[in-house]
Amino acid sequence: MTTMQTTAMAAAPPRRESLVIQAERADQPAVRALLAALDDYLGCLYAPQDNHILALDDLLAPSVRFLVARRGGRVVGCAAVRLMPGEAATAGEAYGEIKRMMVDPAARGQGVGSALLARLEDALRAEGQRFALLETGGEQTEAVRMYQRFGYRSRAAFAGYPDNGLSLFLEKRLVP
Repeated sequence: MTTMQTTAMAAAPPRRESLVIQAERADQPAVRALLAALDDYLGCLYAPQDNHILALDDLLAPSVRFLVARRGGRVVGCAAVRLMPGEAATAGEAYGEIKRMMVDPAARGQGVGSALLARLEDALRAEGQRFALLETGGEQTEAVRMYQRFGYRSRAAFAGYPDNGLSLFLEKRLVP
C-alpha cells in the first residue's frame, strides 16, 4: 500500500450506523436510565412543582405512543405522544401532546431529536390527529429551537397546566 493510500484510509470518516426508531416499551432498563437522566436534567432547571413529567406508568398507558431511537442497538433517544380528548383550551378539538423527548447528550447534534419529532408527528397523522401540542420550559433553549424549526408556535396554556411564567406552550397544525 502506498503512503497516499494509507493516508486516505486514515482520513476517511468513521461510518455512522443508521438510526432506528420504533415503538417500544418505556420500562426497559436502558430507556429507564435515559428517562432518569431527563428527570435529573429537568430537576436542575426547575423546582419540582414546575416539572410536568409523565410518570413511567403513564407512558405504558394505551393512549400513549412511545418511541425509542437506537443507533447500533444502543438507546440514543426517546419520545412519547399522548392522545388527548378535546377540551375548552383546544375548542373541543382532540390533540396529541408531545411528552418525554430526550436525546442522550453523546448523540446530540446528530438529528436524533428531529427524527423522533418527525416520527411522533407521523404517528399522530396515522391516528387521524391534526393538532400537536406541547409544554416545555423556557430554559430548554435547544429543544425550543427545534420545535420552532418544525413549525411549532406559541399558544395559551392547555390541559390544566399552570401559566407560571416558566412554561412555554406550543402548537402545530398537522397536515395529512
